[in-house]
Amino acid sequence: QDASAVLPRSPPHRSGHCLPPAAQAMPPAAKALPPSSLPAKLVGEFIGTYLLTLTFGCVALSENTAWAGVSVASVLMVSMYALGGISGGNFNPAVSIALGVCKACKGPGIDLKTMGLYIGVQIVAGILAAFSYGALFAATFRLEPQGGASMLQACFVEVLYTFVLCFVLLSVMVAKKNTPNTFYGIAVGSVVVAGAYGAGALSRGCFNPAVAIGVDIGGSGLGLLYCLHYTLAEVVGALVAVGAFRFIRPEDFRKSGGLASVVVSEFLGTFVLVLTVGLNVLEHSVSGAFSIAASLACMMYAVGSVSGGHFNCAVTLAVFASRRDFKLRPFRIAIYIAAQLLGAAAAAGCYVAATGRSFHLGPSAGTSLGAAAIAEVIFTFLLCYVYLATSVSKTTKDPAVFPLAVGACVAAGGNAVGAISGAALNPAVSFGIALGHLFADGSALALGVYTAAELIAGGLAAGAFLVTHVVDVQPAAADKGDGQA
Repeated sequence: QDASAVLPRSPPHRSGHCLPPAAQAMPPAAKALPPSSLPAKLVGEFIGTYLLTLTFGCVALSENTAWAGVSVASVLMVSMYALGGISGGNFNPAVSIALGVCKACKGPGIDLKTMGLYIGVQIVAGILAAFSYGALFAATFRLEPQGGASMLQACFVEVLYTFVLCFVLLSVMVAKKNTPNTFYGIAVGSVVVAGAYGAGALSRGCFNPAVAIGVDIGGSGLGLLYCLHYTLAEVVGALVAVGAFRFIRPEDFRKSGGLASVVVSEFLGTFVLVLTVGLNVLEHSVSGAFSIAASLACMMYAVGSVSGGHFNCAVTLAVFASRRDFKLRPFRIAIYIAAQLLGAAAAAGCYVAATGRSFHLGPSAGTSLGAAAIAEVIFTFLLCYVYLATSVSKTTKDPAVFPLAVGACVAAGGNAVGAISGAALNPAVSFGIALGHLFADGSALALGVYTAAELIAGGLAAGAFLVTHVVDVQPAAADKGDGQA
């Protein structure tokens, strides 16, 4: 199954008044469309990679710190929507390697010949783009670790977020149970926003060998300095992504799955969320809340169809209390929460290793613990309630929108009360932060208070949901009336 084969190039118009929003937006399968020719695919990969690398270089030279990640993510997203149905929208040798290895393992992807051609075109495009932004600005910059980070630390975060990028792309572009869809570009673009602000402060946030090679050659006068280190790290990330994808999506490799896929999905989603929280806070990101929201959204798009994409003990409690998911029994709840806490612990270890620093959990200076608890209750309630309404409710759920909606809750809470409580909004996030700081500086007390506040909020959200969405479990009176008429 080629990535381009699941993405329609010209979905027909549908009126569909009787269809729910998700069904109206969902394009038909593309198998009836003739496949693109190889030259068309290669030109598509050249255009997408060139624009991506050019944008990366221009925002770096413009020193547009606040919007740099969003700009790069935006050009990747629109290029994927424009060319995904033609070439599969790789624009990244690490992605092509992931798809090639995936195919070699009897899963979906691209054949090795196409992989090699794609990689060659992508590297050429990256180099030409580097010379282009150098000519535009009459200046250039070097590829090297940032902010005092060592090469090992920079390569470590390149491994981590290239892994996330390749894993999300595999999950939304070729996974059988998750395609076709209309959100693939948003999901992959969100990974760039997630990694650009925290990890990017350590490595510049390439996550792409074509970008790394182009920037390195353009910035060092046709020489190679650090791009070989970066490329090796990114290839490792791609290979790990294939392993994770194969474990979580065994049906794509002619195997049967089970509870293990669900557990690993919750572990990975929580891991990426807490890792992004830690890196953004420690690197004093100017767009931290937005970056963290993007990390949550991209992983929900990737594995929401496997585990539901909770990544939050309060959400798990709210789903159970809402009485809508009858598979979520006490044993399964315990498994979900254990996976979330383990993911948070692993992420805390990674961001401490990547930066050599940690931070405490608790209210900001001059704010009481009680005020922080109230802030956590309010915005955790918002997050849990929106999750239930957009992911669980039969009436208002929308698979194409719910990750964005829940991510927007994180952005809202982070900007609204981040200066009060830090806006953890998640017992797993609170646990990861406290553990990373070894429960020092009041983190242990704050963990107890925050966890209680967040779990209470989950219960309140379930109660409100049962009142507002009672229509889910009631007979449709309007439909009966229409039938009688």
